[in-house]
Amino acid sequence: MAAALPRLDRFGARLALFYAGFMFVLGMQVPFLPLWLQSRGLRSQEIAFVLAAPIVVRMFVTPIVSRLVDRHSDTRRALVFASFASVAGFAIIGIAEGFFQILLAFSLTAILFMPIGALADAYALTGLRSRYSGYGSVRLWGSVAFLIANLFAGALLSVIAVHSFIWAIVLALAAMSLFAGLLAPLPAQLGEPTAAAPVSLNFWRLPQFLLIAAAASLIQASHSIYYTFSAVAWTAGGLGSAAVGTLWAIGIGAEIVFFAVSGRLAHHPIALIGMGAAGALLRWTVMGLNPPVLLLPLVQCLHAFSFGATHLGSIQYAGRAAQTRQSATAQADFGAVLAFGGAATTAFSGVLYSAIGGSAYLVMAGMAGIGAMLLVVEGRLRR
Repeated sequence: MAAALPRLDRFGARLALFYAGFMFVLGMQVPFLPLWLQSRGLRSQEIAFVLAAPIVVRMFVTPIVSRLVDRHSDTRRALVFASFASVAGFAIIGIAEGFFQILLAFSLTAILFMPIGALADAYALTGLRSRYSGYGSVRLWGSVAFLIANLFAGALLSVIAVHSFIWAIVLALAAMSLFAGLLAPLPAQLGEPTAAAPVSLNFWRLPQFLLIAAAASLIQASHSIYYTFSAVAWTAGGLGSAAVGTLWAIGIGAEIVFFAVSGRLAHHPIALIGMGAAGALLRWTVMGLNPPVLLLPLVQCLHAFSFGATHLGSIQYAGRAAQTRQSATAQADFGAVLAFGGAATTAFSGVLYSAIGGSAYLVMAGMAGIGAMLLVVEGRLRR
């Protein structure tokens, strides 16, 4: 793999380190935070609402934050502030009691934490533009950290009480904040406004942009049952936390391989999103048929397409659509559409999972199929 990657310069190495810190936090949080919420006495529907709240916040807050950042051309400083403030936010979550306190703490912390992804991607695309086009070769180190976090968190939960897990996330956030402080300033010609800046685009008035974003939103939102209840279901089915972490790590490992070879792929961003739709459709159909445990590692490899290809295609599409000074805005607006689908599906996932259990994955497969159809509609309109 190393031979296939471009050599990282100082900017790329620091960026890769930050992505690693950010994704390590997510690698602990996404699979196992539902177990922590469950340990705090929350029911399935309450867990779903808590996890949906930050996505709703992302939908409304991130576009506003990103426009302010683009206006002042200060992406790095915004990343540093949001990172350090998130440490305090998650510490407050750790001492919250009951559903309503936890929901409020999550929602307020999300104002600080949720814009980080879009800001980091905008910072990366802007900074890497004058060096090389290998976003995937930098971003993959985030996926490596996510994989390691899956394994680490699974092992950690086998030796500590679940209700203490939130403090491990706080420590990981503190490390991420230190990495944010190491980020290099963007080159002046890329990061600062110029007198000849082009007229700003309103992405909400671009039908093609909205269609592609809606398709990607449905594909990514189809992961909601997996993100919210896979750890709960697999644990209830007799798998230990280490085994659950390993299954998640297999999916991320496949994603890492995809990102590593992405520089050699000449596919258009929309074609990448189409690959994601196909992977998600197959993945959730198989999961909905209650596959045997021995088949789960193979199914998890489809994460390379259902998430990896969709994510890479989305970032590249939004990046191409953006003007020079609208990088953060384009990523945030595209992400807001993604968040709308994610919030609605995550909030509904508790009811759906309680009603039909693992068959809920078949509903997710249907969502991915609709996403694929939207891509076909966009293609016909483009002709």
